Amino acid sequence: MLRRLIRKPLVASALAIGTFMAPAAGAEDTLKLAYIDPLSGPFANVGDFGLRHFRYLADHFNAQGGIGGKKLEIVPFDSKASAQEAALVLRQIADQGIRYITQGNGSHVAAALIEGIEKHNARNPGKEILFINYSAQNPELTNEKCSFWHFRFDDDAAMKLHGITDYMAKQPNIKKVFLINQDYAFGHMVSSFAKSMLKEKNPDIQIVGDVFHPIGKVKDFAPYAAQIRASGADSVISGNWGNDITLLIKAGAAAGLDVKYFAFSVGGLGAPTAIGQSGEGRVYQVSEWHLDLPIEENKPDLDAFAKEFKSKHKLDYFFLRARTALEMVKTAMDKAGSTEPLAVAKALEGMRYQTPFGPAIMRAEDHQLLQPQYISKFTKQAKNDLENTGMGFVSVYRLDAEQVGMPTTCKMKRPN
Repeated sequence: MLRRLIRKPLVASALAIGTFMAPAAGAEDTLKLAYIDPLSGPFANVGDFGLRHFRYLADHFNAQGGIGGKKLEIVPFDSKASAQEAALVLRQIADQGIRYITQGNGSHVAAALIEGIEKHNARNPGKEILFINYSAQNPELTNEKCSFWHFRFDDDAAMKLHGITDYMAKQPNIKKVFLINQDYAFGHMVSSFAKSMLKEKNPDIQIVGDVFHPIGKVKDFAPYAAQIRASGADSVISGNWGNDITLLIKAGAAAGLDVKYFAFSVGGLGAPTAIGQSGEGRVYQVSEWHLDLPIEENKPDLDAFAKEFKSKHKLDYFFLRARTALEMVKTAMDKAGSTEPLAVAKALEGMRYQTPFGPAIMRAEDHQLLQPQYISKFTKQAKNDLENTGMGFVSVYRLDAEQVGMPTTCKMKRPN
């Protein structure tokens, strides 16, 4: 039933492209990963954030001998948050002989890349390209638009809303919910799933607002804060990302709104700063990790890994899934004894991988990663400070990998 609500492709996060290079600087010793995300325009900060993660990860893996016996080089390309631009970029990548791409911001961009890769790979056997999706969340990408050449390492939006609504449905003080989302396919999908899931899990919760706004164009969210106040809402669900979520929460704080926010992307890029002390106990995120997860569950190096990133970039590490993706790709290459995308894809299918917080499974049917999921609350009780606010996130709810998965309608066409 929930899958029927999926409409158009969502805007997803762009994946990073890296190059694997061995100490002898020959092209055959290098494995490049193309990073395709907005590096200009209103979401340039989002693209730069992801690029810093992937370059840091390349340094991390290269210090350990690389991936697949080669060193990793990240090659950035600007998607401009445009599906058309991404299609042009993909041609450049193919012309340069790059065999791996990553992207995460803009599901419409991810959909265009999948379509282009399918055509390229069918016409160019032996020169296939593999797509490592680290954040594009439209469920269609592993359903109607699923591809053998595409693997998603982030929870899709339906999976994230499944966790959010599970938690909300159990809270007796949540009675009236306001939905505010970007006016494109992803935002409309978030709205549809939120309404359907809340109705199914707790029909007593009322939807008192369902608003869409232009993506990346609103500079002042005060009028939307006024609408939320007038609705009488006690909680807000938003799939907004980038400046659109930061400015929304900032406007709510300025207006003194006494509401809870449930969102996907509030753990970095200025959102904690915008939230500030007024967000104590009011802002919730869904993610595969956060800095305050118990240290005994972490791999021994994860805490130091995140701290080193912050020291180098003056930003908090956010995308654990990007590290998980590259670790799984490395494992697949070792298993296949090859860096050829076809062999690596076959080795990734069905892989069970131990993350710092429990097993993750790359579902073979649709290439969707199932991994532990956390709902966490922004509070001064956190041990780890974000953006020097004196605040951070503390877990309030967890789903294991097996609980996160949603049914898939994928009918994958596999290479011969």
